[in-house]
Amino acid sequence: MATLGGLLVLVFWASRPTWSPEMRLWKAVGDAAFGLLLLTLAVGPLARLVRRTAPLLAWRRQLGIWFAIAASLHGLLVVHGWARWSLRRFLGYEFIPQLGRDVRLEPGFGLANLIGLTALGFALALAATSSDWAVRRLGRGWKWLHHSALFVFYMSLLHAGYFLFLHYTASFHKQVPPPDWFRVPFLVLGGGLLALQAAAFLATVADRRGRAPS
Repeated sequence: MATLGGLLVLVFWASRPTWSPEMRLWKAVGDAAFGLLLLTLAVGPLARLVRRTAPLLAWRRQLGIWFAIAASLHGLLVVHGWARWSLRRFLGYEFIPQLGRDVRLEPGFGLANLIGLTALGFALALAATSSDWAVRRLGRGWKWLHHSALFVFYMSLLHAGYFLFLHYTASFHKQVPPPDWFRVPFLVLGGGLLALQAAAFLATVADRRGRAPS
């Protein structure tokens, strides 16, 4: 899984040669984390629909753990490289010398970062409890906690969607990179996972109805 994650980072990093080095790196790591999250959540419904893929379930736990690791690295790179360990910068405020004070230049930036931070918190909780010991220790609570994986996915969609479609737009105070090529794949992959989950849910409902006594 570490090799897969590293390859994803390399592919995304190589695909944006004109970006600044720092932005290029943290974006590549973030996109790789999103890819690992998609794979983690696709394994279950895929195994439900195509029984021959059931052996992939053995890799789901490792995929989820490496997603959390990649997401943590992405967050660390952003906090260090962009926010510079400043909470105000993390929330979208920057000091404007002409005004002599901090100004919120990007209204959605702080909210998107808080959404990403929330998703990361849940991802770390899931990774920390991805063990047989945790399953035994938490009992029914383990299953409830791990249902929040979908919450992490939805929060990740909002977080990544903001930076793909809203943040890097024409502005009077900054230079913006060219439109990110990952916009269309992001929509296709995100929508594809939702469709896969819906299909697996419908298959489960149909199977239960077929087994119900008449």
